[in-house]
Amino acid sequence: MKLTPPQIILIPNGNSSNPKTVRRSEDISIVSIIKFDCNQSLSMKTKWIIRSNSNRIQLNSVIVTTSSELFIPLQTLQYGIYQFELTVTMTNSSWFDVSKSTYIEIIPTKIIVNLFYLGTSMVTNGYEQDLLLDPGKYSIDPDNQIFNTSVS
Repeated sequence: MKLTPPQIILIPNGNSSNPKTVRRSEDISIVSIIKFDCNQSLSMKTKWIIRSNSNRIQLNSVIVTTSSELFIPLQTLQYGIYQFELTVTMTNSSWFDVSKSTYIEIIPTKIIVNLFYLGTSMVTNGYEQDLLLDPGKYSIDPDNQIFNTSVS
């Protein structure tokens, strides 16, 4: 019986010219569907490789890259376009590998501006008194731990 390679579908499915966009403040989750067309018992191994500008990215050991699904917590990757390649290795009487890639672009998250503490929407002030608006003091940059008020 002839063994045919499995078909791999990745979700989300982006390509190098039209990558799926994800904000840096969001988790990345890639799901794979692996379809087999055979009646033999097989052994399968999966491995994810992540690249940026053709350079392989090393992730910390907490991120599992040997599962058919990949989960990367928010703020793990910097801004840019990444290639996520899943390789499925089939073992039986003959070995073969099948790979499929998807592309994701990490983009900045919009800064959340609060003009006043706790985002107050209405302010009253006494007669001839100064009103100080300081959005930098209470604003949030979801992509970074500290909000840099000098960057707009």
